[in-house]
Amino acid sequence: MYMSRTPETRTEDSLFQPARIGDIEVANRIVMAPLTRNRAGEGNVPNELNLKYYAQRAGAGLIVTEATQVSAQAQGYANTPGLHTPEQVAAWKKITDAVHEKGGRIVVQIWHTGRMSHVSFQPGRKAPVAPSAIRADAKTFVVGEGFVDTSVPRELTLEEIPGVIDDFRQTARRAMDAGFDGIEIHGAHGYLLDSFLRDGSNHRTDIYGGSIENRSRLLLEVVAAATAEIGGGRVGVRISPVSPVNDSSESQPQPLFNYLVEQLNQFGLAYLHVVEGHTGGPRDNAPFDYEALHQRFDGAWLVNNGYDRMMARQAIASGHGDLVAFGRAFITNPDLVHRLQHNLPLNVPFEDAPLYGGVGEHGYTDYPALTEA
Repeated sequence: MYMSRTPETRTEDSLFQPARIGDIEVANRIVMAPLTRNRAGEGNVPNELNLKYYAQRAGAGLIVTEATQVSAQAQGYANTPGLHTPEQVAAWKKITDAVHEKGGRIVVQIWHTGRMSHVSFQPGRKAPVAPSAIRADAKTFVVGEGFVDTSVPRELTLEEIPGVIDDFRQTARRAMDAGFDGIEIHGAHGYLLDSFLRDGSNHRTDIYGGSIENRSRLLLEVVAAATAEIGGGRVGVRISPVSPVNDSSESQPQPLFNYLVEQLNQFGLAYLHVVEGHTGGPRDNAPFDYEALHQRFDGAWLVNNGYDRMMARQAIASGHGDLVAFGRAFITNPDLVHRLQHNLPLNVPFEDAPLYGGVGEHGYTDYPALTEA
């Protein structure tokens, strides 16, 4: 079912060759990483600009969409899309159709931001939810106010947790209705599922706190629900073992993630998406044995963080990874796969448009593609 990790079956050109990821056939091993661009319309519904953006990048072997809310409570940033209303499902269906028409494959990354939120985004302006009532030392963007401190969260009760799990399950089903090839569960970067994993943010004393097994429980229950709904071969999971973004901290990351990956391996997942090091920063910010995780997992291994063309080719040839994710390079180069394959220069980021966030087309859909013969 899974692609081989045997190094002798690979060359550096294997980066550009077809592969199978669980139940998904891809044209190459280059993945467009999830990139929060804050362009959803009213009601957090994707729009025609979003459609154009993703269709432009359909040359990726696999597109992982920007993080997408599983519920109204799950929102933590302005103008991020959801997948919990009929209007959102219908809008995403137009996008998946456009990507498929160009021969691409696309999965939706689904999330609950947890304590990385503000009362402005919460129904009834209630406090965000988290494993414990500990405010993240981080900021989010609120329209009209700019960057503001995240709000103090309240502890998610035991009675509420099954509902959160069901939000992920139902969103997995809605993803299929919207024509996605699969889903990626966001278990990284200090958001709800990741904050349950870590002892810096999870101070609970019930079955979801304390031991590594207890702190891993919620993510594993979400994965169990999603795979039961749509099959493991269409589900990926993202983790970031040592990234400190969004006030993430863990005293024993190696044993925590060794255990977590062993448990995740039981679900027959399509892939595991691993952010190596500090997200968007140094790859060696903390000692960690990623190969120890890799050996515990039988599905496709998706590596991420700071890869360039040479590193990506070597990662595939050596078996270090089965797929390689590119983030910022896909923002500025809609035809990134073509440029990488032919070793062509990449666009320089616009000086007057942010890489993340922004308004309208500039810096979003107006980066030029090379004319292909």
